[in-house]
Amino acid sequence: MIKDNLVHIISQIPENVTLIAVSKTKPNEMLLEAYRAGQRHFGENYVQELVDKETQLPKDIHWHFIGHLQSNKVKYIAPFVYLIHGVDSFSLLKEINKQALKNNRVIDCLLQIYIAQEETKFGLDFKEASEILNSAEFKDLKNIQIKGFMAMASNTDDENQIRKEFKSLKEFSNQYPHYNSLSFGMSSDYKLAIQEGSTMIRVGSSIFGERNYLK
Repeated sequence: MIKDNLVHIISQIPENVTLIAVSKTKPNEMLLEAYRAGQRHFGENYVQELVDKETQLPKDIHWHFIGHLQSNKVKYIAPFVYLIHGVDSFSLLKEINKQALKNNRVIDCLLQIYIAQEETKFGLDFKEASEILNSAEFKDLKNIQIKGFMAMASNTDDENQIRKEFKSLKEFSNQYPHYNSLSFGMSSDYKLAIQEGSTMIRVGSSIFGERNYLK
């Protein structure tokens, strides 16, 4: 089933779009099934679960941290994380830089932008993101590299609203053409997201089935 789901999704996305299999709460056996089908990019929301999976699964997996990251937990994923999607404050960015330096790494990051019309989402507004990117202090952070931006649309069936939110992020990113990775779009809206310029889609249930919730 997982292989068939992956083949179906990959057949629908352009080559320049990276498919991130959102594997949070899923057992290693399911991740290995996706891995054997050729999937290498996996996204996790929980630090401890990510650390556990990284130690147990193949070392050529690219691990994306896509959840809300607390500063005091950065140190656990800093040795190996491939891309941190949800950087939603300058203080978090500085902590990532600090832990990357300790691990003699440069960690790739995306700034999380708040585009939704609901209060349950995290993120910077456009003004806050610009202030970070244009600040002298940001330019002193040598062990992080901003690759682009991440966002989550409103949880709504209104495709026009979702499209409008995605479009707002794309238009903002056009001001920063060298930050050209855009992570938005999930199982329910990834086709819309690709139309609006996403280069990374985070897909879970359409690959692995409905979500399991941690106890």
